[in-house]
Amino acid sequence: MKTDYLVIGSGIAGLSFALRVSQWGKVVVVTKKRDIDTATNLAQGGIAAVMDEHDSLEEHIEDTMQSGAGLCDADIVEKVVSAGRGRVEDLIRYGVPFVKDRATGTLSLGREGGHSRRRVAHAYDLTGKEIEKTLLLMVRKSRNIRLLEEHVVVDLLVKQSGSEQVCFGAYVMSGDRDVVPYVSKTTVLCTGGAGKVYLYTSNPDIATGDGVAMAARAGAKIANMEFVQFHPTCLYHPRAKNFLISEAVRGEGALLIDKHGKRFMDKYDSRGELATRDTVARSIDREMKETGADCVYLDITHKDKNFIKERFPGIYQKCLEFGLDITSEAIPVVPAAHYLCGGVLVDSFGNSSLRGLMALGETSCTGLHGANRLASNSLLEAVVFAERGAGYCFENKERYGELVNTQRVDPWSEGEAGHLEEEILINHDWDLIRRTMWNYVGIVRSTQRLKLAKKRLIAIAEEIENHYKKYYVSANMVELRNIAHIALMIVESALARKESRGLHYSINYKQKSSDWQYWTVLERKAGKPPWIFSVTKQSFNLKPTDTGRLGS
Repeated sequence: MKTDYLVIGSGIAGLSFALRVSQWGKVVVVTKKRDIDTATNLAQGGIAAVMDEHDSLEEHIEDTMQSGAGLCDADIVEKVVSAGRGRVEDLIRYGVPFVKDRATGTLSLGREGGHSRRRVAHAYDLTGKEIEKTLLLMVRKSRNIRLLEEHVVVDLLVKQSGSEQVCFGAYVMSGDRDVVPYVSKTTVLCTGGAGKVYLYTSNPDIATGDGVAMAARAGAKIANMEFVQFHPTCLYHPRAKNFLISEAVRGEGALLIDKHGKRFMDKYDSRGELATRDTVARSIDREMKETGADCVYLDITHKDKNFIKERFPGIYQKCLEFGLDITSEAIPVVPAAHYLCGGVLVDSFGNSSLRGLMALGETSCTGLHGANRLASNSLLEAVVFAERGAGYCFENKERYGELVNTQRVDPWSEGEAGHLEEEILINHDWDLIRRTMWNYVGIVRSTQRLKLAKKRLIAIAEEIENHYKKYYVSANMVELRNIAHIALMIVESALARKESRGLHYSINYKQKSSDWQYWTVLERKAGKPPWIFSVTKQSFNLKPTDTGRLGS
């Protein structure tokens, strides 16, 4: 299978990029579940951009930098924020039904934690669903885009070309065991985040960090994996698997209270419920540990019932399914793993350190989020970098053609592999990884717990690697292998950072350190197992080289 662009993932980043590059090349989009099974589809809040005359680019930039706790790349922040209005207008032209003020006809803008102004364009609390639906409709109409559902990417195709490694596609599995090499001039990782590496997460089941894990195994640089954002308010209910209570609920005045109905956020931050996510999540975690409570409560009952139903129709209906009327009852909530601020290290166009390989959206580490993502900046980053990446591809669309067309591709070999008769082996390791990460590498960390987690995770990863080589590959095995490698990258990065900053909080290093105002960069050691990395500190403001790839 040959194509100009192989896009792995069907969320907002992948679809936006595919639509743009389809103007001058053939595109294959592969996704391991249904096309709509993405984190984008679950996004409730909206997309942050300066759209109001009372707001300014400078204020959005400052809010982003403050949230990022000193680790944002200032150049990237300025580029992304400055492009925000244009990308929102693109989505409006595509047909995304953002809510407008009935009186003025202008966008109805929401406010979320960490924002000093109302600047979040939304479709009530169903923004991601509306964006996903609109983009998928456009993709299906395109003659140059082929969208393949139920296709699992096993690993990247990489070969040596002169003095460098080059990615030229991926091994893709459809059905039970049919693995086929897909050769591409440009391969783009848009696989979302890695929330499923933790026991409790707001993420969909597809969020197993596939893109980051594959890129790491191929030798690409990975950055800032210690910064895993825990959303402060996921619904606490035995039948609610991963339902998020949007940041926008607090933005509209909801209060965090304990079981006695008493507010507690003012004890931890002067901004109260509108503090940044890392602060709110840690505050809830501390409150629960100190009181022994299983959850805290989010109370918006003081607002008008009709306003609540209209502003948050999705949340209102979902909670009703669980017997909870949020217009008259406080919502039980707990923190849960939500967003990966680290990922594949890319330049200002989305190019990784591996030639021919790009990463967009949550899979990438652009420098926008630093140590903590500002609410609703993720959809913004995805559409801005999709446009920037596509522009780069247009300017350089002849660069990889000759190289890729001359590559010899080894067919997938199963060797003497056999059938794994008992899926319990996969399920057991999956559960061990997620519980280890939740208990030892969560919101609050310690060096002792991190070292213990690393020891246990290496033993699990070795067992998984033996299974991977011994048995036929399966979708479950691919995901299990990926979360094992992601877990070890998070632990390795967390051990390396000798301070508390943003989303990384260690009881052994409780303060920020000027010596650690760097990004933590991992790179696989050649010839070693895929969880053995070199760890370096890298400064900000990375500039693309003349080939558009990362410099050292």
